[in-house]
Amino acid sequence: MKVANTKARAVVRRATMRLTNLLVAGFAALFIGGGPVVAAAGEINIYSHRQQFLLQPFLDAFTAETGIKTRVVYASKGLAQRLLAEGEASPADVILTVDIARLSEYADLDLLAPVESPVLASNVPPHLRATDNRWFALSTRARLVATSVDRVAEDAIADIEDLADPEWAGRICTRKGSHVYNRSLMASVIAANGADAAEAWADGMVANFARKPQGNDRAQAKAIFEGQCDVAIMNHYYYGKMLHSDKPEQRDWAESIRLVFTNQDDRGTHVNISGGGMARHSPNPEAARRFLEFLTTPVAQQLYGEVNFEYPVNPSVLPGGVLASWGDFRRDELAIENLATLAPDAQMIIDRVGW
Repeated sequence: MKVANTKARAVVRRATMRLTNLLVAGFAALFIGGGPVVAAAGEINIYSHRQQFLLQPFLDAFTAETGIKTRVVYASKGLAQRLLAEGEASPADVILTVDIARLSEYADLDLLAPVESPVLASNVPPHLRATDNRWFALSTRARLVATSVDRVAEDAIADIEDLADPEWAGRICTRKGSHVYNRSLMASVIAANGADAAEAWADGMVANFARKPQGNDRAQAKAIFEGQCDVAIMNHYYYGKMLHSDKPEQRDWAESIRLVFTNQDDRGTHVNISGGGMARHSPNPEAARRFLEFLTTPVAQQLYGEVNFEYPVNPSVLPGGVLASWGDFRRDELAIENLATLAPDAQMIIDRVGW
């Protein structure tokens, strides 16, 4: 009887454990935004911080060329935590995101796999990819200065360092310094001038603010249009999106500003990236590699400009359409990995100066 009871208790314990595991797995799936997405043969799963309507033209073109279908899990945040929770069972093949800080997070968490590809090595310059080939830039985004067409002379600002000049007291607006776009810009100034000079610059610029940092990049263009400030910092593609918006007020904001590609006589304008890499536990590594390679080909590189006004990374692809009409400019060729390395120092400066 004792043996029978022991066996019965063991059976109950195993059943309870299985039920508990199922409940935990179900809760985890709800917490991270849904259960695992399993790709069939000839499909890849893409985890993306970029919205699907921006990706769809690329996905359609890739499937048309290769026959490989795509499935996308989109989230503005939480994808790294999802991958960690899924572990080796993750169905993710490719990770797509924006800004070097976010790519570095995936690499630091060991969520990306090295990709050895002559195609990627040829199409993506060394300063725009990880030294261990765990991530690759897929497009570039210039962070530049926007000035009022009516109230600022065309050649009044040449370098990003000029924003600390007392001439601009009460005339500059920007989003918060802690945003990844501005933190990367701050890191680029540290790389160029050293930490002490970079902090002096940031302190001088903050003293010139017309208002407390707020809003997104479009809000800065709106503030110039409304006369709240004369100078702003913004990513170039917002100008294109506003200029071609179906909202008349946004077209008005764009027409009230001019773009200044800074530091053309020295290091060039600071650029950040959109990028991607292969998920560490990709079930379909060959298809994942083909997708990343495709995103660096001329067809896809031109799409970045057409879909979101982003510049190509492939040096053999020239910007077309609207981007071409803005003219070429010199880009800062600092190794993009350095921006992630310097990000903590940049954030400390941002905090100290009150940006």
